[in-house]
Amino acid sequence: MDNPTGNEGQKQPAKAVSYAPVSLKQLAAHLGLNPATVSVVLNDVPGRSIPQVTRDRIKAAAKQLNYQPSLLARSLRNRRTLTVGILVPELGDGYHTEVMSGIGDQLMNAGYFYFTAHHRHRKDLVEDYARMLVGRGAQGILAIDTLLEHPISVPVVAVAGHRHIDGVTNVVLDHARAAELTLKHLYSLGHREIAFMRGQPFSSDSDARWQSTVHAAEKLGLQIRPELVVSLDRDLTSPELGYPVVQQLLASRHPFTALVAFNDISAMGATRALQDFNLRVPADVSVVGFDDIRASAYSLPRLTTIRQPLAEIGRIATQCLLNRIHGTATSRDEIAVEPELVVRESTGPVRSGV
Repeated sequence: MDNPTGNEGQKQPAKAVSYAPVSLKQLAAHLGLNPATVSVVLNDVPGRSIPQVTRDRIKAAAKQLNYQPSLLARSLRNRRTLTVGILVPELGDGYHTEVMSGIGDQLMNAGYFYFTAHHRHRKDLVEDYARMLVGRGAQGILAIDTLLEHPISVPVVAVAGHRHIDGVTNVVLDHARAAELTLKHLYSLGHREIAFMRGQPFSSDSDARWQSTVHAAEKLGLQIRPELVVSLDRDLTSPELGYPVVQQLLASRHPFTALVAFNDISAMGATRALQDFNLRVPADVSVVGFDDIRASAYSLPRLTTIRQPLAEIGRIATQCLLNRIHGTATSRDEIAVEPELVVRESTGPVRSGV
């Protein structure tokens, strides 16, 4: 047969498909059904007798016509947004990210969505973001290393929270046990001249961890010498955090055989400062970290540290929040998590003659 267009052998262009979403009424009109019937099927409303063939036809048409249900309208009807808000100081590597991984997994499994707001420890942003998250439909708040000062109108679970606030459940590590494990380990290796690193004032765990360290030292008869205590004050999530303070400590020429860092990141910076001063870790100075972030097992040397089960803490906090949202659990003041000492390569016995 002759081809009058002269385009023999060429394929005709495919018909354009529109992906613009349709409304529930448009979908119902397309199917010749009542909008209420379509809504019942697409929202999986139980107890309605609708033939399976009709259900299949509705779902197929919804997919074909790109029908998108209004989650806002549904949440307003049900008063359930399936959304929580997360307050976190920053989104860098390390402690916060590993806690977030546990939170994200647990929320995903529960079918919840979440908004994350990072506030850099600014009190004004903590207040504003908490209010904004609730205003955007968050049914609960998870606060990580965040100093809360007031009750919030929805259930709240605070990871590393230490203030007793109405409606807030604190998920905390047993810092007394962590300090005991750290100092007993160093004491058993013969260390008596120990340097200590205090956390930043804005970190939620700083005071609790330091007070626990002081009490554990008293029990062992270890003297904490003020000249061997350095304080962090920078808002960093890299090893640079611990490097300058240990440089200053070394410049003071006060001798020490071990260093207890505030966290793993600062311990890595401290180790580098010691090495740059031609001191070997652990032959000359032992170093202990805190958190057991993933990188601690791959640093040089591999870091002895206190393990917080960070992802598990995130899961525990999330499940506690979901239980409170669903009304299956009442508000608790505190949930304590046990630490574990992980001994690797950065600690060793005191050199003979020291």
